[in-house]
Amino acid sequence: YNGAASNYNIDEYVLLRIILTIKIIFFYFSYYSGIMDAFDNGKIGSLIGVEGGHSMDSRLGILRMFYDMGVRYMTLTHSCNTPWADNSYVDDNVPILNLTDYGEMVVKEMNRLGMLVDLSHVSHAVMNRAIEVSRAPVIFSHSSAYSVFRHNRNVPDDTLDLVKENEGVVMVNFYSGFITNSPEASIADVAAHINHIARRIGPDYVGIGGDYDGVDEMPTGLEDVSKYPDLIDYLQNEDPEFWTDDNLKKLAGLNLIRVFKKAELVTMQFVGFIMSNMLLHSIFVSF
Repeated sequence: YNGAASNYNIDEYVLLRIILTIKIIFFYFSYYSGIMDAFDNGKIGSLIGVEGGHSMDSRLGILRMFYDMGVRYMTLTHSCNTPWADNSYVDDNVPILNLTDYGEMVVKEMNRLGMLVDLSHVSHAVMNRAIEVSRAPVIFSHSSAYSVFRHNRNVPDDTLDLVKENEGVVMVNFYSGFITNSPEASIADVAAHINHIARRIGPDYVGIGGDYDGVDEMPTGLEDVSKYPDLIDYLQNEDPEFWTDDNLKKLAGLNLIRVFKKAELVTMQFVGFIMSNMLLHSIFVSF
């Protein structure tokens, strides 16, 4: 991960240029309302994210620069630890850092900026502590249910309960190696993870994470994004009373939009607090 910060500066710029160049298909947005604008215009909304807190090089200034460049979510770690947070693989051994005081500061700064705190890839302890610290709803952009398949990349039940209290969302990963130990994963395996989360904490807190750009093995029947409708049909056919049209809309994206909107409201609260203090200061100075 040496030089990651400078590499990401280039990558985010290139990504934005790509999105703007092929705007016939993609719609770049940096606020929650842009998701529906893209949908209304028949386009694919493109939200820029950073996978791995190592990219900010332990400098809040770079985190702020990422936000200014359009980044709206970041995983605190990727597949190795940062100096301030453990990744998921320490759950197989002994936690090293958990979430340090500086890590808590990173979470709070992301709240202030309006950048979603993404807890996919972090350890169990970091998941729970980050949720406790965060004033805004968190996301798991590509993680499944630990109780369905015991892999450290998945979310344990006690953390799911915290996600509900936090009003966040867990977006289920499709990667075969994270959802089953069967030699051939299927739509049913993905549905099992979605159903577990939805039934434990409710349909308001589950989403679709996919992870098509990051893995090389997908379940039979979910080989690419064109298969999303098959997953939706499977869920509704299996349990039409639970998976109503409204609940399926939440799963397909409305839950993420709600989280994004709330994160922006939290940012406005920070701005309001600062403006109030400035006003009080000016009043006292005037006297």
